[in-house]
Amino acid sequence: MTNETSEPEFGDFDDTSSDFDDEFDAQLDAQLDPDQANALAEAERAMSEARERLSEVPAEVVITNHVMGLYELAAIHLSATPPDLRQAVLAIDAVACLVDGLGDRLGEDAPTMKDALNNIRLAFVQIKGQVTAASADEPASDLD
Repeated sequence: MTNETSEPEFGDFDDTSSDFDDEFDAQLDAQLDPDQANALAEAERAMSEARERLSEVPAEVVITNHVMGLYELAAIHLSATPPDLRQAVLAIDAVACLVDGLGDRLGEDAPTMKDALNNIRLAFVQIKGQVTAASADEPASDLD
């Protein structure tokens, strides 16, 4: 005997918050002057257009762009003076989660993403070694 439970599909939910959203929007609109209302309407149109354009882009392209952004973030922290190893390793771990976790699902850029991950890991090890060596070479301060 099996216990079957029905899992909801992504599109199968009742959005009961829309009434609240409409009421909130009406209250907000009542508090805005005409220029603010026009700016808000323009921002909403721009956001809607951006969502439409984004919906046409394959997910692996968007994710790959985020991976490269995280890669750049790690590189920025590694190149800081002094290097911020804690922040760099967090960004590198985030890259690894995406690249290792998704693997070939990243599409044709998967090998490039794997190379980028390996390169930033290597840079981290080299810079951490330099920081460690530099701190070992510093003379101990006199606390007398």
